[in-house]
Amino acid sequence: MRLKVSDNRRFLVREDGAPFFYLGDTAWELFHRCTRAEADIYLQDRAAKGFTVIQAVVLAELDGLGVPSAQGHRPLHDNDPTRPNEAYFEDVDYVVDWAATLGLHIGMLPTWGDKWNKGTWGAGPEIFTPENAHAFGAFLGRRYADRPLIWILGGDRRVETDHHKAVIRAMAAGLAEGDGGAHLRSFHPMGGGTSAEYFHDDDWLDFNMWQTGHGRNRDSYHCIAGDYARTPVKPCMDAEPGYEDHPAGFKLDNGYLDDFDNRKAIYWALFAGAHGHTYGCHPIWQMWRPDRGPLSACRRPWHEALHLPGSGQMRHAKDLLLSRPFLSRVPDPSLILSDAGEGTHHVQATRDEGGGYAFVYLPSGKAADIDLNKMAGDRLVAYWYDPRTGTARFIEAFDNPRSSRTFTPPHGGPDWVLVLDDTARGFPPPGKTAAAA
Repeated sequence: MRLKVSDNRRFLVREDGAPFFYLGDTAWELFHRCTRAEADIYLQDRAAKGFTVIQAVVLAELDGLGVPSAQGHRPLHDNDPTRPNEAYFEDVDYVVDWAATLGLHIGMLPTWGDKWNKGTWGAGPEIFTPENAHAFGAFLGRRYADRPLIWILGGDRRVETDHHKAVIRAMAAGLAEGDGGAHLRSFHPMGGGTSAEYFHDDDWLDFNMWQTGHGRNRDSYHCIAGDYARTPVKPCMDAEPGYEDHPAGFKLDNGYLDDFDNRKAIYWALFAGAHGHTYGCHPIWQMWRPDRGPLSACRRPWHEALHLPGSGQMRHAKDLLLSRPFLSRVPDPSLILSDAGEGTHHVQATRDEGGGYAFVYLPSGKAADIDLNKMAGDRLVAYWYDPRTGTARFIEAFDNPRSSRTFTPPHGGPDWVLVLDDTARGFPPPGKTAAAA
């Protein structure tokens, strides 16, 4: 049940050292806006689609203190973090336990950021001091010490003052005091930022999170590469990229982000060195339905958005990476000898540090020149992996020329993943694996 950071400090693993692939979904309002029956529907769908982490907020963003939950309860008595409402937390217990039954971890945010830094938007109110933040963290830590979850502090706000920093550090300490250090801890930053900006040198921060935000073709590969290069070494990931069915850049004139945008985000980030990735869907994070006011031009109910194609395609990236040695994977843009490109055309590459395999994401159908000197084997096999379906097309087996070779994606994309293997390793076809997530 417990997770830890791998020995090389780049990935998350289970207690026995087996890789844990963090494939997250943002369900921020899950505890607040869903009945138990609705939570059942949502969690079963995400478990069936291969997700491993559900990111949800205890003190929710959409007036989670003032508006009762779907079950009719507020989380705190008199908005006092030292006086939790048992009825509310019994409903949270139900969701956490049902998720565990389905093999899911909860990425639990104790609070959305407006409760410690209201800023210029959000319902608030600010209720946290370092003292009651520690107490609230300890309460949560004790209550969920034996559940499969990951603590995520923060909640889409900047850390602007020493007081803010003290509140977060006190809550992190309280969580560890309560659960005995059983769970990993991270921090969800404001859009365009990373947890490393505030807490990278803090011992409590086990891995870094970016929120690259909701624009189209965000250069998340640069964001992840920046955190990957930091010392001390810590795992990093994009924990909130552009949501499926969200207006690109919050502007309707830009159209809505779609499954292609989701695929670019996950492969760019993973191949740049991320240990895992979070998907999001605009109607689902807010659990929107027609009797509620939609945020940011939300255009369909959450139960319909469950079936948008992007959510079903995320598992193909997970399956691909787990079909090869996972903990030896390193980013390597030098594999690409041709112009790596920008925007939709950006090509990103990763490989086994020993040269046993390489993956190259080609998003727009353009050919790429690949440096085969980075491959260890004298004989190689090549495939095209379809990120829409998780199926592989055999290209050919060939002698390694120890030079470059040009690969042109097939029709029917636009995006494909080139897979190169050392034939001596005996790997299965890409995406075929018995490894646990």
